[in-house]
Amino acid sequence: MSDIYQTFHVGINVFVIKDNHLLLGKRRDVYGDGTWGLPGGHLETGEALIDAAARELMEETGLYAASFAFSNLVNNRNSNKPYLQIGFIAQEVRGEPENKEPDRCEAWQWFPFDHLPDDLFPPHIKQIENFLQQSIFADS
Repeated sequence: MSDIYQTFHVGINVFVIKDNHLLLGKRRDVYGDGTWGLPGGHLETGEALIDAAARELMEETGLYAASFAFSNLVNNRNSNKPYLQIGFIAQEVRGEPENKEPDRCEAWQWFPFDHLPDDLFPPHIKQIENFLQQSIFADS
């Protein structure tokens, strides 16, 4: 009997905001090389969503957040790899961003919301749009 269940990948992305600026990292030697994306990564088997957000934020930037608030969910279905992208807002963030994965990220930079870079990581575009529009869900 064939397996009728599909595999979906789950991306956990974090909005880090400071003085009306959004933290983005320039991707390096990974899918989307040269584009700017949110801190984040994949949900691991058995991991809680909030734990994944905290882990990815710490692993990539060295930042600690006291808590996380749900931002939005994007069903990214227009690719050969279906993804659910789940966004969280980091709250009460401590520290300054450091490039903890220089083999995967060139640098972290703060961007004002009204001047985000044109070369955003494609899977994060709709998630960032949702955040700006305060929308919690999109099918893209």
